[in-house]
Amino acid sequence: MGRPRILVTNDDGINAPGIRALVDVVKQFGDPIVVAPDSPQSGQGHAITITKPLFLKKVDVFDNIEAYECSGTPADCVKLAKNVILKDSNIDLCVSGINHGSNASINIIYSGTMSAAMEASLEGIKSIGFSLLDFSFEADFTAAKHYASQIVESMLSYNAKKNILLNVNIPKLPLNEIKGIKVCAQGEGVWTEDFKESEDPRGQKYYWLTGSFKSELDDTNTDLWALSNGYVSVVPSKHDLTDYDSMEGIKTFERS
Repeated sequence: MGRPRILVTNDDGINAPGIRALVDVVKQFGDPIVVAPDSPQSGQGHAITITKPLFLKKVDVFDNIEAYECSGTPADCVKLAKNVILKDSNIDLCVSGINHGSNASINIIYSGTMSAAMEASLEGIKSIGFSLLDFSFEADFTAAKHYASQIVESMLSYNAKKNILLNVNIPKLPLNEIKGIKVCAQGEGVWTEDFKESEDPRGQKYYWLTGSFKSELDDTNTDLWALSNGYVSVVPSKHDLTDYDSMEGIKTFERS
């Protein structure tokens, strides 16, 4: 048996420091191939491109590692990797990131990073999305790489359903201040949004989305609590959005 084939992608673009850090991690454990957007795609969620053609270009960005930049979204990147670039090859693991900024709690819904990992999971590939709670382009990825290495190694050896999907977030702390890894549930939070109104030089109004994230940190079993208390959070996620708790109650809606 050869080394595992690991697909690497992200939403910050192929030239982002975070994906370079992730490539450094996974090349210890397998043979990576990179397919990532040619420009930042943050907040794209699970968008796919259907109204215009997609372009792939082979690039020399990572030393001795096959890499392609894609004109589409993170989900597009995974689809093209699975169905075009590696259509005759097995993919043992897909890793996405390392994202600049949190994808904990409800941020998973908006995240291009996690949507790429989720697309791989939908394709039957074990997958992990990694995020560091630091938006800076100059972010220190030392701690993120340390814990990503541990989680990738565990995931490759874990004998489970092929489509297991992990949402991993790393706090913005030095390595020696992180307490460890905590497996937990997705926390509850909400964005309080605001739109700043202004005008362009022609007098046309435009709006810029701003806001702040509000959350409750009382539940010690959530990713939000873990991150605020110095732990790396690992949330096993899935794509079934059914609210099973409500199913019985709304059976009164049924009609023959």
